[in-house]
Amino acid sequence: MNSRPRVRYSARSHVGLVRKVNEDAVLAMLDEGLWLVSDGMGGHEAGDYASRLIADMTASIPPGLPPAERLNALRDTLSKAHKVIRAEADKRGGKTIGATVVSLMLANGHFVGLWAGDSRIYLLRDGKIQMLTSDHSVVADLVRDGQMTWDEAEHHPQSNAITRAVGVGEELELDKIRGELQPGDRFLLCSDGLTKYATFAMLEKALKELPLETVSDRLVQMALDGGGADNISVIVIEVV
Repeated sequence: MNSRPRVRYSARSHVGLVRKVNEDAVLAMLDEGLWLVSDGMGGHEAGDYASRLIADMTASIPPGLPPAERLNALRDTLSKAHKVIRAEADKRGGKTIGATVVSLMLANGHFVGLWAGDSRIYLLRDGKIQMLTSDHSVVADLVRDGQMTWDEAEHHPQSNAITRAVGVGEELELDKIRGELQPGDRFLLCSDGLTKYATFAMLEKALKELPLETVSDRLVQMALDGGGADNISVIVIEVV
């Protein structure tokens, strides 16, 4: 059985106030219960190529697959994208090309998140926010060791140093989180262009108080008001 929960979503991506090219890519496949954010790295000629490739290859997953097959297809697709990006990097003289990826699948009353890098999934449930993902980054290790909070980590000099990405390293290693859905759940997928400027408290307030029609715009504006030095991408998914 493949029952898709009743959900609504809104998605926004903004180049920010400093960069000339948006190296983020956003994908929303409502009929398949699948959403994805990818944040490119390696400069605009490479970063936007990598993130767009990931989104485009994911969009080509055959529709109508049972949830387990869809999840396997997503894993396989991201692994293929990893190899394609590595080959492209070799063609370009061995420069580093890659992209973070964070994805969310909903089916049969459950959610599954897959990710590599520092793009994130948050869940607002019963008015409280929690971060479902854990960044693959240098500063994440400091957070896990109890030396600082996630909010403090955003201001660390090495906050941009990620330890995993699609296209970087021999094999792609993805982390997974899964759980049960509850009515009223709100998920936020975002690139670090938002989380550099928005604390947990700011995200919680926006997700708790604003209607779906305006919450994504408000989150993007939050990052722009903070300086908007990076591309900003957000998807908010609401379980009706």
